[in-house]
Order: sequence, then structure tokens, then C-alpha cells
Amino acid sequence: MKIESQRYNDIIVLQLQGEFTTETLKSFEDETSNAFAAQVSGIVLDMHKVSMMDSHALEHLLELNEKCREHTRQLKLAALDETCSTILEITRLLPKFDTYAELTDAVKSFA
Repeated sequence: MKIESQRYNDIIVLQLQGEFTTETLKSFEDETSNAFAAQVSGIVLDMHKVSMMDSHALEHLLELNEKCREHTRQLKLAALDETCSTILEITRLLPKFDTYAELTDAVKSFA
């Protein structure tokens, strides 16, 4: 999975591309650790180019969401494609996340 990071004021947007699986978790963990080290108030995951997620990725998203809450930060998911949205719906995890149809809406929600 390819990950690009961009900072907008007090938030970091991580643009994910490819399959979000056990094999790609290390790079994701590294990027999210960097976001925490930057002392931002929130993280937005741009998911529009994520083609699939496995159970380990879902577990890590839940852990990241909890870590953000524990540290008074927010995690938002933006632009979920149909496959990823369906995975979150089937697993009944969708309500646990703040989701936005568009990246710009997720970024603006911090204002």
C-alpha cells in the first residue's frame, strides 16, 4: 500500500492507495505514529483508493480510533469506496467511525 501524508494546519491527511492488509500494516503504523508525534488534533484517512481491507486492517483502525480518543484527537475516514464501505457495514463497524463522502468535507469538519 502506498501512503502519502499532507498536513493542513492542525490535521494530517493520510492518502492510502492499494490493499490495506496485514502485509501493509507496518507502513500504516509508521505513518500514524508520525502523525501522533506531530501533535496534531486530528487524522483524516483518505480511503478512496483503498481497494480492500482485511480483518487485521479493521482491527488496527479500531485501535487507532480508540488511541485518538484517549489522546483527545479525532480520526475521520473520507471517501470510502463501495467495497470498503460494504466491509465496514457487514462487520457492523461503520457506526464506530466518523465518515465523510468527500475528503474536503472531512477536512472542513475540523473547523
